[in-house]
Amino acid sequence: MRPPAFEDYKSSYPHWRMERSEDGILLLQFHKDGGEADWSYDIHHETAQLWSRVGGDAETKLIIVTGTGEAFLRREATYAGVVDREGMDDARQRAVEWIDAHSYGKRIEMDLLEIEQPMIAAINGPCTIHSEQLLLCDVVLAAEHTVIADHTHMPFGLVPGDGVQVIFPLLMGLNRARYFMLTGEVLDAQQCLDLGLFNEVLPADQVLPRAYELARKILEAPPMTVRLFRPVLMQQVKRMFLDAVSHGLMAEALAAVAHFPGEPMPEVKTPSELVAETRAG
Repeated sequence: MRPPAFEDYKSSYPHWRMERSEDGILLLQFHKDGGEADWSYDIHHETAQLWSRVGGDAETKLIIVTGTGEAFLRREATYAGVVDREGMDDARQRAVEWIDAHSYGKRIEMDLLEIEQPMIAAINGPCTIHSEQLLLCDVVLAAEHTVIADHTHMPFGLVPGDGVQVIFPLLMGLNRARYFMLTGEVLDAQQCLDLGLFNEVLPADQVLPRAYELARKILEAPPMTVRLFRPVLMQQVKRMFLDAVSHGLMAEALAAVAHFPGEPMPEVKTPSELVAETRAG
């Protein structure tokens, strides 16, 4: 079997726009109908299948991950009472759904960690859901108005079990991370920089150009050096995720089955509202 070819899969993922430069830099742009995406069951499964496909393409030398619009990801499709699938009021159906989510949830994290090409996150704005997908990149750049939070677990009555319970304590320390997740705290870009979550904070229009600048600098190293860097540096992180994610997802599922369907989710806040709240706090 031949490895995946870019032309075969580049249009296979509706919420991930792809383009690859002649020097092998793959740009992945997260979106929904060309605008800001909100997390959903379909996107969850799509992303779970994305990482192994792009990581398995040897013609891709480095990956840049970014989003569309003012924010990367700040809401889930269950907000304001909207649910993107039916039957969740039936206990058997809820169990089946969560077993399925457990299977794909593991792939989202573990297949991302298996990618061997260096990865650069070019965060275009607030990310309050699944920020571990960005923080697991090797270089993390962020626009000045970016904020980071975990607003899809405790505020929704869920245990943080899909990877954030590993990455936040790893990057900011156990006590700081527990407070952050329990309280729904929002960290602005400068706080994230000070805590070591981000490497650089830039004006929004400079984030992607800087990502390409760093990408080409990285690719000046010998190809096998570039290819072997991420596997070596991420080996211990993979072990941590292997130990924690399956158990965490099952705990999250139990909490969800006990809690859902609950009250409608709150209306999502705009990026400017999140930034203003953070600065005021």
